[in-house]
Amino acid sequence: MQGNLSAWLVKHGLIHRSLGFDYQGIETLQIKPGDWHSIAVILYVYGYNYLRSQCAYDVAPGGLLASVYHLTRIEYGVDQPEEVCIKVFAPRRDPRIPSAFWVWKSVDFQERESYDMLGISYDNHPRLKRILMPESWIGWPLRKDYIAPNFYEIQDAH
Repeated sequence: MQGNLSAWLVKHGLIHRSLGFDYQGIETLQIKPGDWHSIAVILYVYGYNYLRSQCAYDVAPGGLLASVYHLTRIEYGVDQPEEVCIKVFAPRRDPRIPSAFWVWKSVDFQERESYDMLGISYDNHPRLKRILMPESWIGWPLRKDYIAPNFYEIQDAH
């Protein structure tokens, strides 16, 4: 089933894949990493001027990594703003996705967290470095195939 935004993208020749609607009725679209930057700019111009959140997840052990963007179209005098969910999948071996920082500045720390936890590189991000883990940390803790290093927690001595 195709939503309004998907129909608009098809009408204008923009490549994507409709993933249907989530449980709240929010349209979900899949965009290829190579097309993401230009489609992000188009969505901003189209009116999706608010990035509500960005997150990432590991689809399956050894499989793809996904970067998810929740966008809202906020307009004056509209009680129920339009929302859309964009998913950009990247291969595990070299997960590279264009950064949305230059379109929505609020994605700064969120893309850094996705990089830190899953190893997705966001091209052209101005400060892409670890944000939660120490710079010396090896690996990507939220990947399903991640093996935790051997370490011992320091216990309070009683």
